[in-house]
Amino acid sequence: MKAQVFRGVNHLSYEDLPMPELRADEVLVQVKVVGLCQSDIKKIRYPLYEPPRIFGHETAGVIAAVGENVKKWQVGQRVVVMHHIPCMRCDYCLNENYSMCHIYKTVTTTAGFIPSGGGFAEYVKVPGHIVANGGLIPIPDSISFDQASFVEPTNCCLKAVKKAQIAPGQTVLITGAGPIGLMFIMLVKYFGAKAIATDLIPARIEKAQQVGAAAAFDARDPDLASKIQALTKGLGADVSLLAVPSEKAFFQALDCTRKGGKILFFAEFPDQVEIPLNPNVLYQREIDLMGSYSSSYRVQALATDIVFNRRIDVDALISDRYPLEKLDQAVNQAVAPTPETYKILIYPEATCS
Repeated sequence: MKAQVFRGVNHLSYEDLPMPELRADEVLVQVKVVGLCQSDIKKIRYPLYEPPRIFGHETAGVIAAVGENVKKWQVGQRVVVMHHIPCMRCDYCLNENYSMCHIYKTVTTTAGFIPSGGGFAEYVKVPGHIVANGGLIPIPDSISFDQASFVEPTNCCLKAVKKAQIAPGQTVLITGAGPIGLMFIMLVKYFGAKAIATDLIPARIEKAQQVGAAAAFDARDPDLASKIQALTKGLGADVSLLAVPSEKAFFQALDCTRKGGKILFFAEFPDQVEIPLNPNVLYQREIDLMGSYSSSYRVQALATDIVFNRRIDVDALISDRYPLEKLDQAVNQAVAPTPETYKILIYPEATCS
């Protein structure tokens, strides 16, 4: 089978590899499409992991083989592959901090080498723990593989929306209108709140309004805080979601968030970034700072419902499609996006247009 192997920083190698061998409780999935995630890009471009590895985790495909002990799943079924499933027994899981669970953090889906997701390959092996505990999700006939690949990123965004307790009637500031920011806009609107977006690119500001933002502004606008106050009876945003790893975006959110509001860090900042903050700002204004990392098992069923019942328009997020052979070109585009670059999908079968 063909796979894109991470051989070192910024070095992807398109190679022929043996098919993964199945144990009795495992399932082999033929990858039909895999989304290119910012976390994949980070792993490819920075010295974070020892090679060789095969990344890719927003995976949808068809079951190609099942181990002899697998009873629930059959060859030919269309499925989403979730690469994280918690143990459900540790102290973190018992407190519903599923993404802190050691089993959750230990990625085991693989197309070869050290398990690292495995979606950037023609076939990916799903281990028994994931097969048996909800990590395969059947795709309805009415849903395309492209649409199904959004279940995992929808889960991640939905977890943040739930953690911030976004409710009908609230106003939510979303910093950054890339694919994640746009998904946040859709989810915020779906849950009855009003989204206000910021970005630096005019086309993305316009796109934000197209997908449901009540207002969208240039992040460099010196009057941004006053404009948001004008839209919120002088109060400011109830919640700010940081969808870009920017220190400036954080302080902008701090200026734009009302007293008693919340600021949630969703985008991962570079490790060397330190943000100087007078704690009295939080104390006197009673601002809650929080973070949301990865997905949550608790919202998996709801994320699936939102995608499979088309409660948000994930098709509107897709901008580019690349064959697996050209993954390096897709990464380069994501790193230096055009104004119209949003979600990029990758296809092991070179059938994309």
